[in-house]
Amino acid sequence: MSVRELEGKVAIVTGATRKRGLGRAIALCLARAGADVVVTGSGLAPAAEVPRDERDSNWRGTEDVAEEAKTFGVRALAMVVDVTASAVVQRLVDETAAKLGRIDILVNNATFARGNDRVPLQELDDDLWRRIVDVNLTGTMLCCKYVSRYMIRQGTGGSIVSISSAAAVKAPPTVAAYAASKAGMHALNAVLAAELGPHGITANVIAPGVLDTARVDVLRETGRWEARLAVVPMGRPGTPEEVAELVRYLCGPHARWISGEVFLVTGGEVRRAAD
Repeated sequence: MSVRELEGKVAIVTGATRKRGLGRAIALCLARAGADVVVTGSGLAPAAEVPRDERDSNWRGTEDVAEEAKTFGVRALAMVVDVTASAVVQRLVDETAAKLGRIDILVNNATFARGNDRVPLQELDDDLWRRIVDVNLTGTMLCCKYVSRYMIRQGTGGSIVSISSAAAVKAPPTVAAYAASKAGMHALNAVLAAELGPHGITANVIAPGVLDTARVDVLRETGRWEARLAVVPMGRPGTPEEVAELVRYLCGPHARWISGEVFLVTGGEVRRAAD
């Protein structure tokens, strides 16, 4: 692997707000490999919803991620983007192309925050279901739609990587909206791989298991952390950096014939037997 194998490429990474988040790790990994990056978030959350380490360090979300990316000698932009709004996503594409000149990589990492949806389906609020599906699935669709449209016109191929979840395959209780929305991403990805392959654009999904990010802090707060790790054969959570390296590989020159795949990254928790 060349240290700067993504030199000259431009990447969009959605959902890159958290200091201890997967989006940040992905953006910095791509920047380290030489790609210019655009990082997006939905805007700063209310103070009560911000992790303590971010409050203590005056973390600015995507602004700080972009500044970190620049330390690798690349260009970086931070944008507030509602991925569920067509016009806003189109503006993201237009501004990225205008300011950075091209788009080669899209990483769909934006996802609805973990919250009151972890209940049996019979108790799930209808509007909450719609919002989760809107952010996780429709948001991914809109980003894929408008970015791939640009990539096709650009005519130099590209890479799309969507971050799903092992929950889409494992489908445990009380995660109906989350699991269904993530499983929908798998079907969407399969269609994209077929449609975009003739244009040299790859489309893949990474479905991580439990990662040591701010998203799962609630498990520590309620004492469920040890029980969660007990079902992982490797006995530990994954790191955002481990997933980010797979994203980097799938966007690089050695993965141009890999498309339409779902990569389970779960420490062995979710496994597929031979057909």
